[in-house]
Amino acid sequence: AFPDLSGPSEIKGVWKKSVTLPCAYVPVEDLVQQTLTWTVVHDKGSGTIFRRDGSGDHILLSEYRDRVSIPKDAPGNVSLLILSLEISDRGTYTCQVTWRDSNNSLIAKEITTNLEVVKVAATKPIIRAGEPGLTLPAGASTSLTCEAGGSPPISYRWFRSAPAGTAELLSSGAELAWPSLRPSDSGTYFCEARNR
Repeated sequence: AFPDLSGPSEIKGVWKKSVTLPCAYVPVEDLVQQTLTWTVVHDKGSGTIFRRDGSGDHILLSEYRDRVSIPKDAPGNVSLLILSLEISDRGTYTCQVTWRDSNNSLIAKEITTNLEVVKVAATKPIIRAGEPGLTLPAGASTSLTCEAGGSPPISYRWFRSAPAGTAELLSSGAELAWPSLRPSDSGTYFCEARNR
């Protein structure tokens, strides 16, 4: 029995996110994986992205350096993980594996996957409101959390209203915490969420 490579013929990836191009086989006894290569054909031309052989793993196309990897200790899983997708990554990717059998002859199989890179519509962050008018005893601990839905990444800032309509920046995280409240902590606090 010869191993068969399996994987989808088409994958949609999201711009700036990571994507896995699946390629896998069920290991067969007496067959030893010799080489694994991932090649691509896209607008900028074609080339070999990745090669794994007896001398190790090699990333051969500079635009994929530090952005691609393949599982190390998962026999039969030779899927390609691409980090922070660029629009220019779209194209046709081919996974090719060769095995050597007990008679020293080579067997090669390959599968091809089309990668489409889509931009997800950016949505403005929408903040879910917290409880207005919170009253707590001095010495209590509390925290205010800012939660927003929308396209990630979202960054948060907490402010406290200061006299004359100014605001004092308190923290650049989603949570504002007080281990022990003092009367001087009374005031009006607000949160800002932003994304691209």
